[in-house]
Amino acid sequence: EELKGTVLQLRETVLQQKETIMNQKETIRELTAKLGRCESQSVLELPGEGKGRKGFSKNTMGDLSRPAAAETLSQLGQTLQSLKTRLENLEQFSRMNSSSQTNNLKDILQNKIDDLEKQVLSRVNSLEEGKLSPRNESEERGKIESTLTSLHQRISDLEKGQKDNRPPDRFQLTFPLRTNYMYAKVKKSLPEMYAFSICMWLKSRASPGMGTPFSYAVPGQANELVLIEWGNNPMEILINDKVAKLPFAINDGKWHHICVTWTTRDGVWEAYQDGTQTGNGENLAPYHPIKPQGVLVLGQEQDTLGGGFDATQAFVGELAHFNVWDRKLSPGEVYGLATCSSKALAGNVIAWAEANIDIYGGATKWTFEACRQLN
Repeated sequence: EELKGTVLQLRETVLQQKETIMNQKETIRELTAKLGRCESQSVLELPGEGKGRKGFSKNTMGDLSRPAAAETLSQLGQTLQSLKTRLENLEQFSRMNSSSQTNNLKDILQNKIDDLEKQVLSRVNSLEEGKLSPRNESEERGKIESTLTSLHQRISDLEKGQKDNRPPDRFQLTFPLRTNYMYAKVKKSLPEMYAFSICMWLKSRASPGMGTPFSYAVPGQANELVLIEWGNNPMEILINDKVAKLPFAINDGKWHHICVTWTTRDGVWEAYQDGTQTGNGENLAPYHPIKPQGVLVLGQEQDTLGGGFDATQAFVGELAHFNVWDRKLSPGEVYGLATCSSKALAGNVIAWAEANIDIYGGATKWTFEACRQLN
């Protein structure tokens, strides 16, 4: 009951933080628009029209003219947004560890950024009332820059701590949109394999079809090894362009553990969902070894070696613990992976680790621990 209460409290905290972030984004947009209107009005309404007008636009505000002030505020808004995104990432990490860290991040988010936005609001009001002198303007800018520097440093320290403390396999990849440019690439290729087991955690509610969690292409064969759920078709495994339909039902927005095993002898395959075998078959590319020296991509289906992505086939959702073995796992080993057994193995061909993955196009990494989602 105590753990349950803690989880509910953390969930409420994160929801409040998300709401705060949305409100602050809107505040920045409103302040930027307000300053823009102020700038345009000041150009039209300031006294001293005629010869003195040019002199004002060049130097009345000292080292920061009014158009430059608008530009500075716009840049500040972008910087704040970047910091908020980084804080959201840190929230994920804190939620996985302790409520004290979460509360610490909540304080940073609310206090530091609120302080910045109050300074911005004060700056806009002063501009509207024509009160800022060159000296005051410089002081205001100095305060904001100082606060930004402090916040940058604090976030950097937290991110360093997050990276140092997190095991290399506790992360997930998130593909929020169906695009032809978001993907991750496994740095290592596959060797020649006469059998394999491929397991991963997936979470998606994309429709129709969650897309392509992974694809492996080799020279001369783009569909050497592909897992895909496209359109209204069931999920399929492709080996050398030969297809087997997999009896998975996983696009419900919840985390599911899936495994596919295969041997070249008679093309025998088995499919496991959440530790239980849900299907099997044979004659899937029999006596065809998986070829080496290819490109392994997460999140996209390759039509050419390492590219040729089609947005309609892109994976939408979250993916974690993608592991590859060059043998057929036993049902007990698969069950151990799905239930987060302490004896669960990492892939002997591809092991899930941050150092083994490059991400592109806006796909993101988040902290993820499979065992926690089972509770």
